[in-house]
Amino acid sequence: MAVPEALTAIPGVRTAAQLREPDAGPGELLTVLPELARLLPGGGLRRGSTVAVRGGTSLVLALLAAATRDGSWAAVTGLPELGLAAAAELGVDLERLALVPDPGAELVAVLSALVDGFDLVVLGPAPVSDQTARRLAGRVRSRGAVLLTAGAWPGADLELRVSGRRWHGLTQDGHGHLRARDVVATSRGRGAAARPSSVGLLLPGPEGAVAGGDLRGRRLVEVAG
Repeated sequence: MAVPEALTAIPGVRTAAQLREPDAGPGELLTVLPELARLLPGGGLRRGSTVAVRGGTSLVLALLAAATRDGSWAAVTGLPELGLAAAAELGVDLERLALVPDPGAELVAVLSALVDGFDLVVLGPAPVSDQTARRLAGRVRSRGAVLLTAGAWPGADLELRVSGRRWHGLTQDGHGHLRARDVVATSRGRGAAARPSSVGLLLPGPEGAVAGGDLRGRRLVEVAG
């Protein structure tokens, strides 16, 4: 059955075939915060890719911030203890965020449905076989979504690691308030991302959002943790 021309002329409406045209294909980038751009090939999240983030749920949420503010939709599953206040402080537009706290035994079906309907999908720590990971990664590519996993993912296109955590704010005698956490984020993957890239970040920064990791001029006392 042919699609009426009047329908396809409406801005934003596309046929299934048009969804695979180059301007909506895997090469399209979703924006990220400027502080995170150096970690990603092309400076953004490539549609159709899988990104494994190890060592920091905060970094996963920070990767959603700019894209949701720019109009993209995101879904999170498998993170029942996700703090919405923290997500909002990191810059995530909560009006464009859907939550499926516990997918239960239907993980694959839930994840497939989310990939079909959202630009970005976040998956909490979950045991996934190599075969299942390949099948889901193929679905991510065909739908032009981005899959972000909080933990390892077999065959991920890009892996981000968070290390060197150090909190700032307490005085030497243990008084005061934690104000910021200094971390090092490192990325490594395939192709253009084969060479590791590292950036220093305040995650979270003093105001809750992501900030650059240069602490010169900040009178913050360091505490390990």
